[in-house]
This record gives sequence, C-alpha cells and structure tokens, in this order.
Amino acid sequence: MKQTITLFLFLLSSILSLHAVELDSLKTAADKAYAKEDFDKAAKLYTRISKTGESASVCYNLGNCYYRMDDIAKAILWYERASLLSPGDEDIRFNLDLARSKTIDRIIPKHEFFFVLWYRQMTNWMNADAWARFSITAFILCLCFFAAYIYGQQMWMRKTGFTLSIILLLLTIIGNVCGWSQANKMKNRDGAIVMTSSAVVKSTPSLSGSDLFVLHEGTYVTIRDNSLKDWAEVTLADGKQGWIEKRQIEGI
Repeated sequence: MKQTITLFLFLLSSILSLHAVELDSLKTAADKAYAKEDFDKAAKLYTRISKTGESASVCYNLGNCYYRMDDIAKAILWYERASLLSPGDEDIRFNLDLARSKTIDRIIPKHEFFFVLWYRQMTNWMNADAWARFSITAFILCLCFFAAYIYGQQMWMRKTGFTLSIILLLLTIIGNVCGWSQANKMKNRDGAIVMTSSAVVKSTPSLSGSDLFVLHEGTYVTIRDNSLKDWAEVTLADGKQGWIEKRQIEGI
C-alpha cells in the first residue's frame, strides 16, 4: 500500500513538474514573439497559457498584443480581465483607459455620491487575496496592542495599546469588507464587452423588438439577466438598458 502511494505521489509530482516546464517554455516563446513584434503568434501562445489558469500578467500581455494589432475590443476585454485580477495595477489601468479612448461610444456614468465613489476606489486598491492578508495582519497587530493594553505596566503603554488596537480593529473590518467586495466581483463577473463592430440593443429579447440604441465594439456593459439562451439583458453606466444578442458580447 505504501509503495502504491509513493508511486502515485512520484507520478503526480512528475506530471506537475512537466506541466510547469511546458508553461515556462510557452511563456518564453510568447515573450520572444512579442519582442519580435509577431503579435499574432504571441497572442496565440498567451491564450494557451491563459487556459491553464488565470493570471493578471498573462491577461495584460494579451491586451497589449491585441492593442498592437489594433483589435481594440479584444484589447479592452483582456485588460478588463487583468484589472479584475489585479485592480490596483496602475499599468493595467493606464492601458485600459488608453484602449477605451479609442472606442466610439462615449457613455457618461450616472452621478454617484462621493461615498460610493470613495468606497469603489478603496476596494480597487487590492484584490481579494491581498485584502485578506491585510486583514489578517491588522488583526494580529490588533491582538498584540490589546495585550499591551491589558498587561501594560505604565499608563502611556496602556493608552497607546488601547488606541492602536481600536484603529487596527477598524482596519480589520474595512479589509474584510473590501475583500468581500472584490471576491464578490470575481464570483459574479457580470461585466461584458461588445465584440462586434456594432450591436443594436432591443426593447425585448427578439429581433422583432424595437431598436433602442446602438453600441459599438469595445463598449463595456453590465449583464442584468443572462437566463435566456441567445439574449442577455444589459445596462450601461448611464442607466440605459435593453436586450442584446449574446453572440455580440463576451463576458469578462
């Protein structure tokens, strides 16, 4: 029995090692193709890598490839995916904004309260895993300073320990809330990008429905209802909503 388990573990580790080597080889080949400005080949290789697991850097590289090939819709799609995985990355955000500036549609978001904007910006500083590490660190420090408050021999030490423990407790709560928000975004993933040159948004999920407005490639939409086979109900940042054919959009 022990020999069987040992053999199984050996084979598993060998497979994982070969898989890692293959990924490294693909990454090296993709980077070389990109350096030689063979963006089509690089995109194909990065896409193969992306199918093995999500990575912000691979998504970012794919966005760069499609941007250099002037495929703005796919560039935005992959930049959005990279931003979802690493929301605080300034390079990703800059390139995403640059790609968006080349789209046709100019959608002005609805007015939001300052608190809502501030909360969204704060949650986008880090991804869910980073917020979790932040919360754990803050909580451990909170316990340490609370212990200083309980067992401190001098008054200044007890006051400092109490004050800092309260602050760190609040930071722990904030970190958990922000981490939950980021994890919820990753789980729901209700964003999508228009991939066709133009897409007519209908009043009903049918080609016979009334035309409401037209969207163009690269425009971001939020999916409200994805229950139908061929149609999705979407909403825009300015509040407009309607039905669009699923073949014309791709989820982030």
